[in-house]
Amino acid sequence: MIEIKDLHKSYKTGKSELHVLKGINFSVKEGELVAIMGSSGSGKSTLLNILGILDEADSGTYVLDGVPIKNLNETLASQYRNKFLGFVFQSFNLINYKSALDNVALPLYYQGIKSKERSEIAMQYLEKVGLASHSHHLPNELSGGQKQRVAIARAMASHPKVLLADEPTGALDTKTSYEVMELIQGINDEGKTILIVTHEPDIAAMCKRNVILRDGLIVEDKYITQQRVTANV
Repeated sequence: MIEIKDLHKSYKTGKSELHVLKGINFSVKEGELVAIMGSSGSGKSTLLNILGILDEADSGTYVLDGVPIKNLNETLASQYRNKFLGFVFQSFNLINYKSALDNVALPLYYQGIKSKERSEIAMQYLEKVGLASHSHHLPNELSGGQKQRVAIARAMASHPKVLLADEPTGALDTKTSYEVMELIQGINDEGKTILIVTHEPDIAAMCKRNVILRDGLIVEDKYITQQRVTANV
């Protein structure tokens, strides 16, 4: 599903250059649930941005579902993001003046799906995350956990090949974090490929594979015995 070879990325900082990724080799098979870990400055956010087609590497190759991701203009990059990827963020990134239903339906608008069908699909995914009764609530009427569930429903509604989650539990308390991870595990059980950037060892333990970055390199890549969680943890 994902194949990255010898990926390098640097950023200019004044007159000097910061070499953030220093030759990343990384592959993910369909249906994996992978935690990407590392301290601040390790390169994990830069790697996620490249995986999410939000940034481009200086050198190396990135192939997503058989498609080389390279030299894309913004229009094509946006099309590929809509086609291949779903995003979940720590800060939820919901539109405050739109209902939960409208937030979930938004990516479908960019896919050219008609209004009635958008609403039907959005409601199906709100039901899937247990929030059908909150479909007309605005984000400020929802708890943090409910907002993240809406964000997950939005990410899944467009049927992405890969779900990318950037610190999805970072703004949540422990119980709510585990509820969100239970939902993510359930989505993965259905065959969805999911990558989670996290700095929390207990969240990483709920994934099937842990990839650890340090100073722009992968220093550990291991499959683990996944900790299953339940909402009453």
